[in-house]
Amino acid sequence: MLRVIFNAGLITRAAIGLAAALCFSPGAHMKARVAADDLSARAHKLHFSSMVVDTHDDTTQRFLDGDFDLAPRNAMGSIDIPRMKEGGLGAIFFSIWIPSKITGPEAVKHALDQIDAVHQQVRRHSGEITLATQVAEIRAARKQGQIAALIGVEGGHMIASDLGVLRSYAALGVRYMTLTHSGNDEWADSSTDVPAHNGLTDFGKDVVREMNRLGVIVDISHVSDKTFYDALHVSKAPLFASHSSCRAICDAPRNMTDQMIKDLASKGGVIQINYHAGFLSQEFRDAEKADPELGKAIATEVQRRCGDKEGCQLIEGDKITREYVAQGKLPRVEWTKIIEHIDHAVKLVGADHVGLGSDFDGANMPYGMEDATKLPRITEALLRKGYSEDDVRKILGENTLRVMAEVERVSRELNSK
Repeated sequence: MLRVIFNAGLITRAAIGLAAALCFSPGAHMKARVAADDLSARAHKLHFSSMVVDTHDDTTQRFLDGDFDLAPRNAMGSIDIPRMKEGGLGAIFFSIWIPSKITGPEAVKHALDQIDAVHQQVRRHSGEITLATQVAEIRAARKQGQIAALIGVEGGHMIASDLGVLRSYAALGVRYMTLTHSGNDEWADSSTDVPAHNGLTDFGKDVVREMNRLGVIVDISHVSDKTFYDALHVSKAPLFASHSSCRAICDAPRNMTDQMIKDLASKGGVIQINYHAGFLSQEFRDAEKADPELGKAIATEVQRRCGDKEGCQLIEGDKITREYVAQGKLPRVEWTKIIEHIDHAVKLVGADHVGLGSDFDGANMPYGMEDATKLPRITEALLRKGYSEDDVRKILGENTLRVMAEVERVSRELNSK
C-alpha cells in the first residue's frame, strides 16, 4: 500500500499544477491514443505488404478425414483460405506426417496419400492457392493474389531408408524434410527417443547430401542435439528448424539451446518459432510433467471423440486442453510468449535468422493466437518493441525465402558438376 501525507507548506501551487497536467490532461491522453492508433495502422500496412510465410502446418491431416475443405471458413481448427487471407498469410508449408512407429512401405504409402491430398486441394481451389516449389513461384503467386502452398515431410522414416523415395518426394514438390519425428528413424536420432545412432549414420549423412542436391531444405526440428550438429557439418546449404522454440525459455528437448541457435545462424540458417504452449511456456510444460494422468485423460477423450481420424484428433486435442485450462488443471499461456521467444532468438543472432513455424492444426495454441487471422498481432507487437520494419519483414518471411534461395543455388551448383 502506498501512503501519501500532504503538507500544504511543502507543496507549491506550481507542483500541484504540474501533477494535474501530467495526470489529467485530456491533450496528453489524446496524443498517446493517436500515437497508438498510428502504430496500429503502420503495423497493418506493414503486415499486409509483407510476405508472411509459415513453415509448419498440420492441416494436411484434416484433408484425409473426408469432411474438410480449405475453401469455406471453418468453425474449428486454425487454417483455411478465408482465414489465411484475413491474416495475411502468403505462403504455407503443409506438413506430411505419420507417427514414427509406422515405417517401411506403409509409411511411404501414407506419405504419398498426404502429398496427393495437398495437390488435390490446390487443384480444387486453383484460383486462390497454387503449388510452389521455388522462391520465384512464391513471389509470383503473391503478385497474382494467390496463396503459395508448399510441402514439407515431417520425419525421415517416411523415405523407408531409400534415396529413390526421397527423390520421388522432391519430384512431387516436397521442399523440406525433417530428419526425424518424435522417434528415431533407421539413420538418425530424435530428441525425444533414446539415442541409437550417435546422431546421423553414414546413410543419414548421404540423405543430407542428397537433399542438398535435390534442393530440399534440411529441417532439424525434432532431432537430437548430436543429429543437429552432424547435419550442420555435412550440409553445404543452410538448414532451418521448421517449428522449434528456445530451450533457454522452455526446457523442452524439442527446442534449441542458445548455442545451437548461434551455430545454426552461423551457416545462414533460421529458427522458425513454434507456437505450441508446451514449447513456449515452462509453467505449462512443468504442469504437464507433474501430472502424467492429464495427458492420458486427454488422449482417451480424443480417441472417444475422433476414433482413428487423425485430423480430428489434432483439433480435439487442442480443444480438450483448453477445457482443462478453463478448469484450472493446466496454466493459461498467452500469445505474447511467441514474441518472447522471437525476441530471445533475435538478441542471440539478429533478425536475419528468425522466422515463424506455427504448428497450426497440430498443437495447443496459446490464447490470442488461435488461428491464422491473429498473425497481424505479431507484426504490431514487434513494432511496439522497437523492431525496424525491415527486420519485421525478415522475421515474417523474408528470412525463409533467403534460405530457400540459397538451397536452390547450392542445388544448381551440385547438379552442374
